[in-house]
Amino acid sequence: MLISPELARSLTELSLETQRQLGLLIDRRGRVREVVVGDARSVFLPDLSDYRRGFDRLCGLRLVHTHLKGEPLNEDDFTDLSLLRLDAVTAIGVQEDGLPGNVFTAHLLPAANGSRSWEALPPLQVHELEDDFLELVTSLEDEFSRVRAPRPAGDLRDRVILIHVGPEAAPVAEDSMAELEELSRSAGIVSVHRVSQRRQPDPRTVMGKGKLQGVIIEAMRLGAEALVFDLNLAPTQVQSLAKLTDLKILDRSQVILDIFAQHAQTREGKIQVELAQLRYLLPRLGAQQAARAYSRLTGGIGGRGPGETKLEIDRRRAQSRIAQLEREVGKLGERRDLRRRQRDRKGVPIVSIVGYTNAGKSTLLNQLTQSDVPAENALFATLNPVSRRLRFPREREIIITDTVGFIRDLPDELLAAFRTTLEELQHADLLVHVVDASSPDIEEKFEVVKNTLRELGLHSKPQICVLNKSDLCDAGELANIEVRYDGVAVSALHRNTFAPLMERLESTLWIDAGVRLAT
Repeated sequence: MLISPELARSLTELSLETQRQLGLLIDRRGRVREVVVGDARSVFLPDLSDYRRGFDRLCGLRLVHTHLKGEPLNEDDFTDLSLLRLDAVTAIGVQEDGLPGNVFTAHLLPAANGSRSWEALPPLQVHELEDDFLELVTSLEDEFSRVRAPRPAGDLRDRVILIHVGPEAAPVAEDSMAELEELSRSAGIVSVHRVSQRRQPDPRTVMGKGKLQGVIIEAMRLGAEALVFDLNLAPTQVQSLAKLTDLKILDRSQVILDIFAQHAQTREGKIQVELAQLRYLLPRLGAQQAARAYSRLTGGIGGRGPGETKLEIDRRRAQSRIAQLEREVGKLGERRDLRRRQRDRKGVPIVSIVGYTNAGKSTLLNQLTQSDVPAENALFATLNPVSRRLRFPREREIIITDTVGFIRDLPDELLAAFRTTLEELQHADLLVHVVDASSPDIEEKFEVVKNTLRELGLHSKPQICVLNKSDLCDAGELANIEVRYDGVAVSALHRNTFAPLMERLESTLWIDAGVRLAT
């Protein structure tokens, strides 16, 4: 039974006497687990994280509380029902004589009914309550499981809901969400739903509470384990969200860090990824609740890589480990600098390939130098610089280096951790900026790379713009792009398109350079 008549009467009599709303949190065995006391208008629920049974289940508790004026369930009740995934929420009206009045009850819906995620039942009297409450809860959970898309056998990938919150116009938000989905794919996680809300992010919950209610219920319906936000969350936001749901709370930076962790193969790459992970985590170790939220990072998305066993550590140990890793990065930088000076003594020009991630930089390097550098259709497939020799006619040669790709809102922790990698660009004689000419947001990606180079103090270096994937472009549009960016059109998959690029490289490195030196 939802609540016995005797217990309901005791609750309403005490509520009338104290002129406060009183509530009980009751488990499925009928045991009262928490007694909550509010004011005349609402009750204040404790932290229920210890009672949650999993991201795809109801929490196993029902809230039964009083309403002093006999009013039906209100928005606060529906918010608690949705965000806490309560088995049910019930309000018992308090009559003038202290006896129970109308009983209003609502429960979540396995399938959305219009814009509502719950169903409010008709009011009843206490003696009309039936003994089938547990049967109702069981059938609800069975229905949630039934409507949830089955997971293919052997598919262990995390399922996530992608969320964009911001004041940007719809086309801009859609482009950003598309990139977040591509980041998720590269991280090996499955996006099962996308949510966008046009508003300034809330300083506590990021999105509006009503929208957040719907997202959490949708996660139950779809079997999602995490919410991935298309922005970098503040520790206070993670803390607030962790109080409302036991889903993993991830942001854009964590997805990027996860991709880096999966792609780190060399010792240098692993050191730099661990350093970035710890720098990201350190400011977020302050509050206990935030620490609990971030402890969910270990294992799966957001917690992979060389630092996964070191994420649940205190601030002092984190700072000590960061200092140690910084010393190791410094030593690696010294060795890299030694190799660089040896190359400089030989007088071989150095060309560095830069560009937005997944623009085709590694594929271009492979085709130019007949190499087999790993090149995947995934973001951040290359982490550490890869250098190869490229020979020209007349006994000329250059060293051409592939570098990590750039992306909008690249976490500062990554830029700092990969400083020795990016120092390769400081010593380049020429930068080859590879642009995906077929991308619908080519201009924005071009500007992201230009701005990143400016932040690194590299904007004054000689540059060549290479318009890759030209075979996917309309001929007329490609001609306009070539003029707009003063670029050389190539297809990295077809070596017969490289002649104009080779001529531009030779002209820039030797002919134009000779003229500049002479003047």
